[in-house]
Amino acid sequence: MDVGLQDHPSYITNLHNDSLYLIFEKLDMKVDQDSFGLTCHRFLDIQNSSSKCLELGYNGSSFMLDKLLKRFRKLESLSLKGCTYVFNSGLSRLQTCGSKLHTLYLVRVCLKNTGLSYIASGCPLLSVISICSCVITDKGLKILSESCKYLKDVELLPIQCDSITDSGIQSLNQNCRQLRTLIIGCCPGIAGVGFQGCSPTLSCLIATNCALSSTGITNILSGGGLEYLNFGSVKCIGANGLAAIGLGFAANLKVLDLNHCSFVTDEVVLSISKGCPLLQEWNLSYCDKIGTSGWYPIGWYCSNLEILHVNECYSFQNEALIALGNGCKRLSVIHMKNCPRIISTEKDLFITQREGRKIIESEVSMIIPRWVYAIWP
Repeated sequence: MDVGLQDHPSYITNLHNDSLYLIFEKLDMKVDQDSFGLTCHRFLDIQNSSSKCLELGYNGSSFMLDKLLKRFRKLESLSLKGCTYVFNSGLSRLQTCGSKLHTLYLVRVCLKNTGLSYIASGCPLLSVISICSCVITDKGLKILSESCKYLKDVELLPIQCDSITDSGIQSLNQNCRQLRTLIIGCCPGIAGVGFQGCSPTLSCLIATNCALSSTGITNILSGGGLEYLNFGSVKCIGANGLAAIGLGFAANLKVLDLNHCSFVTDEVVLSISKGCPLLQEWNLSYCDKIGTSGWYPIGWYCSNLEILHVNECYSFQNEALIALGNGCKRLSVIHMKNCPRIISTEKDLFITQREGRKIIESEVSMIIPRWVYAIWP
């Protein structure tokens, strides 16, 4: 019996690769997948080529990336973080190996327009891309957006602050009509005019340290689909740049972060309070232009508000706290650090007004609800 088995090679090793791929896909546990790959070199090739995620760290190079892309031929997610030795030439392999790629993270990679053209031509199904601490230009965004029309989540934090302007945003806005999340930062060349005709699918926008104009903000809100908006440290140009919110363009807004926004006045608070009936969380920390009476409209109109941030707001006083407690029936948390005009007895009264209420004397650097987007793994 044993001799007979030795004379006949194992049946499974004679299977075609297509059959082996089907077998491997049925293995749910990683330990089983690893055991499969340890059987022989052929099975290891099946395991490698079936892998859908690859992350290359700080020691990654163009040579190494080229070799790995040859082995991992079904990648859906690729992360290159701190790979300063990955150059444009290293990304050229994506032209032939990136057809299934959906997600791409590029952090501190030596990226230029040539590299983006390789990504654009080889990754037509790309839906999530994060480009941080790299050189990105309007031309590169145009190249990328014209080919990758299914982009939904985009993060752009360039190494050169003036390299992206409204022209690049316009290309992204016009070509990628399924855009859901956009993160831009430290781009003084973006005033917001590139958002004209904004897609209604855009539900999350983070635009920090930009110089947005009144017209630009109106364009940003024009799509009507925003649920999360972060204008942290934005320098708004023009009088009452958020007037469009009061006109109903932000009726679906649920989370609003205006941390360190010097343009927020009593009038702006009133306009937002009236125009955003679904607002659940609002960050007004360090908004020093709000007067003592500017807080009352929040209690009058924000019936769905659950969380409020008022850190370092010196105009926030006892009467405002009680008014919010009485008016905002769902308000359960106030982040209140260094508000010297609030006494402890009024804090206790606010807490006892509703079961589960609390005052947290610390601040959150950025409010990012889990339901907003999945740009970071």
